[in-house]
Amino acid sequence: MEYSKLVAVTGLNGLQELVSSKNDGAFVRSLEDKTLRFVSSRVHQLSHLETIEVFTKKLNVNLVEIFQAMEKKGTPPPTDQEPAHLKAYFQKVYPDLDFDRVYTSDLKKMARWYLQLSALKIPFELSAVPETPDEPQAVAHQGKKQPEKKQVLKRLPEKKSTDKKTNIGKKNS
Repeated sequence: MEYSKLVAVTGLNGLQELVSSKNDGAFVRSLEDKTLRFVSSRVHQLSHLETIEVFTKKLNVNLVEIFQAMEKKGTPPPTDQEPAHLKAYFQKVYPDLDFDRVYTSDLKKMARWYLQLSALKIPFELSAVPETPDEPQAVAHQGKKQPEKKQVLKRLPEKKSTDKKTNIGKKNS
């Protein structure tokens, strides 16, 4: 199982593994009880863990960085879920967190998710981004400049006026 396939789904507890997606939803497997279910995109929102960022005093950081700092610290988060204990723990682990914008519920989620992922021994790594070559791709017309396409505006024919004066009931002089 890879970190890149993990999602958080609104309305569902814990983390889910994205099995496949469709236009109207996705099939997800719970990491807790391994049940497979369909979640409709009309009812639920899916958030990939790789895309979740956490507020800090400077720049926002990816959730992976928080998990890696927790792993590096070596002490697991408190399981009692007391707000004061959680805040003290995260101040030790990642002191740059902006605790005015990161709520206690967010700290609880991060602690739960970290415990769940570390129990399954899922490495906290972002998926590799394919590197772009330093040199531009060879063009079929090497050395030749492609002619620029000019935007041609077509003029529509003018409408003929339909407001013809009718002289109903009048004699032409």
